[in-house]
Amino acid sequence: RETVSRIQIASNLYLTMGNWLVDHWLSVLILVAWLGLNIFLFVYAFLIYEKADKYFYTREILGTALAFARASALCLNCNSMLILIPVCRNLLSFLRGTCSFCNHTLRKPLDHNLTFHKLVAYMICVFTAIHIIAHLFNFEHYSRSQQAMDGSLASVLSSLSRHEKESNSWLNPIQSPNMTVIYATFTSIAGLTGVILTIALILMVTSAVEFIRRNYFELFWYTHHLFIIYIICLALHGMGGIVRAQTEDSMGESHPYNCSKSFHEWDKYVSSCRRPHFEGHPPESWKWILAPIALYIFERILRFYRSQQRVVITKVVMHPSNVLELQMRKRGFSMEVGQYIFVNCPSVSLLEWHPFTLTSAPEEDFFSIHIRSAGDWTENLIRAFEHQHSPMPRIQVDGPFGTVSEDVFQFEVAVLVGAGIGVTPFASILKSIWYKFQRADHKLKTQKIYFYWICRETGAFAWFNNLLSSLEQEMEELGKIGFLNYRLFLTGWDSNIAGHAALNFDKATDILTGLKQKTSFGRPMWDNEFSTIATAYPKSVVGVFLCGPQTLAKSLSKCCHRYSSLDPRKVQFYFNKEIF
Repeated sequence: RETVSRIQIASNLYLTMGNWLVDHWLSVLILVAWLGLNIFLFVYAFLIYEKADKYFYTREILGTALAFARASALCLNCNSMLILIPVCRNLLSFLRGTCSFCNHTLRKPLDHNLTFHKLVAYMICVFTAIHIIAHLFNFEHYSRSQQAMDGSLASVLSSLSRHEKESNSWLNPIQSPNMTVIYATFTSIAGLTGVILTIALILMVTSAVEFIRRNYFELFWYTHHLFIIYIICLALHGMGGIVRAQTEDSMGESHPYNCSKSFHEWDKYVSSCRRPHFEGHPPESWKWILAPIALYIFERILRFYRSQQRVVITKVVMHPSNVLELQMRKRGFSMEVGQYIFVNCPSVSLLEWHPFTLTSAPEEDFFSIHIRSAGDWTENLIRAFEHQHSPMPRIQVDGPFGTVSEDVFQFEVAVLVGAGIGVTPFASILKSIWYKFQRADHKLKTQKIYFYWICRETGAFAWFNNLLSSLEQEMEELGKIGFLNYRLFLTGWDSNIAGHAALNFDKATDILTGLKQKTSFGRPMWDNEFSTIATAYPKSVVGVFLCGPQTLAKSLSKCCHRYSSLDPRKVQFYFNKEIF
């Protein structure tokens, strides 16, 4: 039995890993290419600074720390170039639209833009730590060689600045025994900008942890814009030319392999070796970040232009559970299902923009969002619309932007899972389905939709009931009762609610929602749900879409891999998660 059990576990693990690779092979390829690029750049730069003749005398003072500092610097430049690209929302929306005809696997990496943004940020932190530690050793070596009185080559190289008036003669930035490391750091361009950009990086990373981002979004939002200071300091960082190499002219008359051992005889009449001259390493960071900065500036100009277009609020509705619905119109606004917009209310905050999924359908002559109170900004916005009737607060809108939910109609079977206010993208999808069925010429690839909505309180169901009720009636009239299978789950209840629902279970409609589908208490048994779907559609491609917490995402992702067949002719589950 133990042997059979181990074989089954190994088989399930192999099946899960195989399905995961089939679904994410392009994302894995991009990740491997990115890691490979970082390794290549690090090794390439390390070998240059560790082996090149022109850095021979610099290595004599600094040792291997020179190569570590410069190799990490090159990788920092590369990752600083990449960090902005994943947050160019218009670029991603353009790519998603361009790749609309592609297989969903090819568009999968676009859904992980923020994940890649975080990975690049972590890599920047790693290489920043290596760069700082290496330079701490470098400055310590500079200081020691400057103070050394033993007549060694390092001490002679450090004293060059005191014996030559030419600007290209010095090698050690600490130019006197009395100069401290701290003074050299804060009086040099490289040192001062390095300290500033390191502080900016620490603040950005620490304020981006999930707890602060979820509970103190304003702090995260403002602090994250320190990236402007980071980019400016990065561009200026290399201008000091502290890391120096022997000049080409000097290499001809004082090659280190021929003259390094006879350094006591430099410039003497009997010697053919001359005192070496050095030049600072030219700044390179700006070359790496110039293109992404130009792209990001264009992105911001486009956002600003669209945000200045007039938005007309046509309807304001306060739903139960402190949910605000805004219906709006904007000239030239065109959307697809599942897309989102960024919203700014100047009377609440001039600078803050927050993302909200559109709950309207493309077929409607307005666009709408539902806003749940989840922080200071949303609370103030809801309060502004509750208490201020005329004039109404002004709203600015940027978007719409594409999301993974746009692909819902590309699947034969769709599983939609919303948690709380996370139902909003599926409201747009279900509304669009309702409009499509209103037209006799509608063509829909999707044959079946499973919809799961998980809420903590009954009041959250209220604003969505009318749509579900209309869909129920429409499906009956069109003879498509089996098209939409929806389940509502209540995770927070008391004994009175449960008892009242049990006593009225035999009624035609649910006592809590008024719908024909009864509300379930607790959470879905996902293994049972996926097993049922896989049995009902053994040869279909099933798209699973979630807008909800990460814990639920992990459960659904595991089920998708577990119940997908390695045989491409059989059932395949593809997991997709809304990420902002």
